[in-house]
Amino acid sequence: MFEIKWEEKAQKELYKLENQISSRIYKKINELKQGFQSKDIKRIQGENKFRLRVGDYRVLFSLENDLITIWKIGHRKNICD
Repeated sequence: MFEIKWEEKAQKELYKLENQISSRIYKKINELKQGFQSKDIKRIQGENKFRLRVGDYRVLFSLENDLITIWKIGHRKNICD
């Protein structure tokens, strides 16, 4: 089982979204605690960095031991900005 840590920037980005979207994203992030069974997760450049797809939104996070750090949330068009 994994522990979730939120970067302040990611929390602010989540709170800016509509309730329905932020609820879906929050639910998917909580599912990460159980493991990485989702096919919506892909490794991105860099060691231990991943992307979670939630509809048109992306959650960028890193994994170190049993700690998942959520560091960015955004629309797929703007996630790399």
